[in-house]
Amino acid sequence: MKVRLTILILCLLGAIGFHLYAQGGLRPRGDVNCDWSTDINDLTALIDSVMRGVEYDQLYTYAIDINDDHAIDIQDITMLIDGLQYGDLPPMPTFSGTLPVLYINTNDHLDIVSKEEYLHADWWLDAMGIDGYTSIGSSTNPLGMQIKGHGNYTWIVFPEKPYRIKLDTKQSLMGMKSNKHFCLLPHADDLYAKLKNTMGFELSRRIGLSYTPAQAPVEVVLNGQYIGLYFLTEKIRVDKNRVNIEEQDDGETNWNNITGGWLIEIDNYFEDNTIKIKERDGGNWYDWLWITPHSPENLSSQQQSYIKQFIEKANAAIYTPNKLNTEWEKYIDIDSLACFYIVAEIIDNLECFYGSCYMHKHKGDSMKLIFGPVWDMGQSFERINLTDATSFHYFIYQDEYFHSHWIKEIAKFPHFQRVVNSHWQEFYASGFNGLDIDKMIDDHVAAIRSAWSCHAVRWRYWDWLNIDYAAAQYKSYIHSKIDWLQSQWGFDPSVDPNEH
Repeated sequence: MKVRLTILILCLLGAIGFHLYAQGGLRPRGDVNCDWSTDINDLTALIDSVMRGVEYDQLYTYAIDINDDHAIDIQDITMLIDGLQYGDLPPMPTFSGTLPVLYINTNDHLDIVSKEEYLHADWWLDAMGIDGYTSIGSSTNPLGMQIKGHGNYTWIVFPEKPYRIKLDTKQSLMGMKSNKHFCLLPHADDLYAKLKNTMGFELSRRIGLSYTPAQAPVEVVLNGQYIGLYFLTEKIRVDKNRVNIEEQDDGETNWNNITGGWLIEIDNYFEDNTIKIKERDGGNWYDWLWITPHSPENLSSQQQSYIKQFIEKANAAIYTPNKLNTEWEKYIDIDSLACFYIVAEIIDNLECFYGSCYMHKHKGDSMKLIFGPVWDMGQSFERINLTDATSFHYFIYQDEYFHSHWIKEIAKFPHFQRVVNSHWQEFYASGFNGLDIDKMIDDHVAAIRSAWSCHAVRWRYWDWLNIDYAAAQYKSYIHSKIDWLQSQWGFDPSVDPNEH
């Protein structure tokens, strides 16, 4: 009986022949089979999906969820039938038109389900006539790229997925310096008006770290579906315009060459090439340092031995009981560490020394590890049992949840404390090198406000969050933390006469 009813419905709708065609490059609601129109074939595909028990977000089933209830069921079939018959399907959520739009179409509209395997895709950037931005390519003249998943926790947990892209040819996107390698980050874990990375990057630039990734907000249409507000971000990599160090070959064996350059990360995910180093006494997993090399990436035994021994020497010097000893400073650049740490404290980034903690080193056995670039500030202002702004009135390494590496021990050195105080006072007295924090927040919110609203419609669980309230909350937190840090560090860092 159900089969006969389905055939009858299909025949009736086939006779009706209603079509809703895509406009502006966006897929119309109900375009289940991805042919850029809504018709009888989409109903066939939808019925097949329901009968197979397809679940929402099993792959990329947003277009199949006709009624926006995050389920694929008979109600979607009913709504599509009504829409085809009466032509009253509401439009799918679409971009705001207030930011440039990045269009990406994978070959055969395949879903991006892997972090390891790239898919080929066509792309173009529509600047939407916005001053300061330039369109690149078009729907009739697209360019090529490779795209895959990116991230760890954010890739697994959230429906908005982060992506890594590699352009076929270098391009200057959104005013950034020409390159092939970028990330598309939705910052799905950032409920503070997408200010976490934005503020962290800006403070990093202002304090003078050697390189800070650039980013710019865009709206993204993937395979004809609007997927919301993203931040096009420079991928951390060795490059003259990014981490400007000597690039070392994978598998290098010559001792004169394996001293650098190095781009490494204190990681909290174990990759195939991660090096495990005992940090401190204890039988817990967090008593080990996980060091992931990013350049070079595939190490020879000589390369692995060199960087492992270098980190072990630094680690032993850090954990000396004599905190007047400066041996550790032979391995770690104290000024870059102090500035890196200050940025982390201002934004209360608990995860800063736990994972996504990048360091780099120039060629030469006497060259030190330089901290930076900053990256992934999703755990900023995320204290456990948060009640109010005063919850941030202690140092990030005093929070035991993330088991920070090195910084809690390094903070015991009087010389490091004085270097931090000195950099803080200079940075604070300069007004953070001319940064008006409130104005920056207000300008950021104004730039993404409309896109934020469209993103909230697209991803329904954002509906409850008001961007102005979120920004006001962030202002309260960051000013409270700054005031507290000034109360801790706002004194003359005179040299301790006992230091030697």
